[in-house]
Amino acid sequence: MAEQDNAVSTLQENGLKNRHIMMIALGGVIGAGLFVGSSAAIVATGPAILLGFLMVGVLIFMIMRMLGEMVIADPGRGSFVEYIRKAHGDHVGFTSGWLYWFFWVVVLGSEAIAGAMLLQDWINLPVWVLSLGLIIALQLVNFAAPRIFGECEFWLSGIKVLSILLFVGIALLYVFHIFGPGVPATENFFGHGGFFPHGFISVLSLIPTILFTMMGSEIATVAAAESSEPGKNVARVTRSVGIRVTLFYLASITMILLVIPWTSVVAGKSPFVTAMDAMGIPGAGLITRIVILSAVLSCLNSSMYITSRILTELADKGDAPQTLTRNSTAEAPRLAILVSSIAGAVVAFSSILAPKTVFAFLLNCSGGLILLIYCLIASSYIVARHLARKDGTEKENFQLPLFPVINYVTIGAVILVFIAMLIDPEERMTALSSLLTAVGCYILARIFASKTA
Repeated sequence: MAEQDNAVSTLQENGLKNRHIMMIALGGVIGAGLFVGSSAAIVATGPAILLGFLMVGVLIFMIMRMLGEMVIADPGRGSFVEYIRKAHGDHVGFTSGWLYWFFWVVVLGSEAIAGAMLLQDWINLPVWVLSLGLIIALQLVNFAAPRIFGECEFWLSGIKVLSILLFVGIALLYVFHIFGPGVPATENFFGHGGFFPHGFISVLSLIPTILFTMMGSEIATVAAAESSEPGKNVARVTRSVGIRVTLFYLASITMILLVIPWTSVVAGKSPFVTAMDAMGIPGAGLITRIVILSAVLSCLNSSMYITSRILTELADKGDAPQTLTRNSTAEAPRLAILVSSIAGAVVAFSSILAPKTVFAFLLNCSGGLILLIYCLIASSYIVARHLARKDGTEKENFQLPLFPVINYVTIGAVILVFIAMLIDPEERMTALSSLLTAVGCYILARIFASKTA
């Protein structure tokens, strides 16, 4: 009993706080994809891009709601991978865990390169040196107690959230002629081909791209396990993070489209910079560059965190070397962090040495994996709720309405996204490579299981 009390006390001291978990959830989602990547989506769809963000936001909200109810109904199991394992067996648990780890390792390496390229404007060093330096710096942050990681992520994510709120507030003042010469907001929004200048199909074809810019909120359910009240924190985050993320995206993109016509947005250039230049805000480029750098560092930090936790969980279940297990959630899994950092560094170096071969191959293989994970979460919820119905605990633990229709609709939506990727020549290779990667990992799970049996 005394040991248990000491463990709880240590977790309260070194673990994550409520504010950390919410910012971790937002930090994993709001990244460079919003501040820069949204420009290409606006160019391709016009104002209708808002409908795309809304559709993806609803999808993420449903997935998080399903995941949250599973965690609350059966707390203490671990990350969402363990709920997939419970519903679909060890082979699928092995597959989903390693696929998710691989996906975030590729993100880790990619973000390290993106951060290095931003830093080159201020630090005259080769990209490989800067990217390696970023990985080492954030590795040291993650080596500390989870609370230190949470504090770092809180402030990095806080910069992004505050910058979005300030941008929306300033843009509202500009649109309502509180300052500046005034702007024809209605004309900007509807006067250049209407709401669907390229048709509704253009929105559907951009759904995969939008989804990749908005995913990552499921990290919070893993982080909640390292807090003193995991059940309450999971419930709080899963009910609100999807709505908050969607509102951040919709509000900021809407203000951009009101301040400037969508035809003035240039793919690859931050639409935030274009809008702030139009409003006459001094230093718009520098401000946005600092915000983007904080977004990249935040995503890099979260990537290192989630890959190390998934790796230790796989080790706990015998799906990874036992040396990667951890003794306590109040301590950082340093060996797992080191392994994930090295893997991320390999990805980063591949983007420098072989960007069109090895790095392109890794991007293709990982690009659609999160869609498969979301499908497994939705299907695991169906299994979990049926089991709860059998043992009489369904009413007290599960409240998702329209079950199981809403689950099948969610799975169908993910399948439609994959179909859209297969139809699109630019996304086809990513879809095929991701599916083959998943099949290959499942085969490895079967082989691994037969050898250890």
